[in-house]
Amino acid sequence: MSEYTPHVPSDSSESDPVATSIQRLSKKIQLIADAVKALHQDRNQLETKIEDAQKRIQHILSRLPEQSDGRQLNLLGEPVAPTNPEDDNEPTTH
Repeated sequence: MSEYTPHVPSDSSESDPVATSIQRLSKKIQLIADAVKALHQDRNQLETKIEDAQKRIQHILSRLPEQSDGRQLNLLGEPVAPTNPEDDNEPTTH
């Protein structure tokens, strides 16, 4: 069996392709690192949006009446005209 001997370039012309490959790979690594950083920032923004949505949902749920309460639900906080049982919204025919 023969012993492995690594190839050592004897002049600079042989090392140029290696240097070019290293430079190309370094650029790709930097692009990947930038993409990972951008994804991390996006994830943080989405987590913040989720937390805000959960707070809004919790606020809405806290405004729900008890099940025994027969009032109409007003989840959006818009003013609701009180209903008058005497007024059945039928036109008068007098």
